[in-house]
Amino acid sequence: MNLMNNVIVEGHLVRDPEAGLTPKGTPFCRFSLAYNNYFKRKDEKEHNNDVSFFDVEVWSDLAEFSEKYLKKGKGIRIVGRLRQDRWTDEKGSNRSKIKIVGQQLDFIPGGRPTASQENKQKEAVQTY
Repeated sequence: MNLMNNVIVEGHLVRDPEAGLTPKGTPFCRFSLAYNNYFKRKDEKEHNNDVSFFDVEVWSDLAEFSEKYLKKGKGIRIVGRLRQDRWTDEKGSNRSKIKIVGQQLDFIPGGRPTASQENKQKEAVQTY
């Protein structure tokens, strides 16, 4: 049985990426994306804003590229897979966190959306 674990997310970087090397010298880079989901109800004129944040980790050549070219506010599309990290905290509680392990990165037009871009996005939202 083939199982699938793929994710594609577009968003804007919340802060500048953090890069480093593993003890064996493999480059890695970590950053967070914010995704804004605009929606409105059929009878309401007001738009609501639902924001989700995603932690992303990239490795090797993609990490070096990300460190060099990504900055806070940059719009990107990340293609990758989900990974769950598990650990025990200092109090002995089991903890976990799901992140995106990026395998492909593309720029999307513009940086942070301007007010006029947000209005265009709001006009194009799905009405239900």
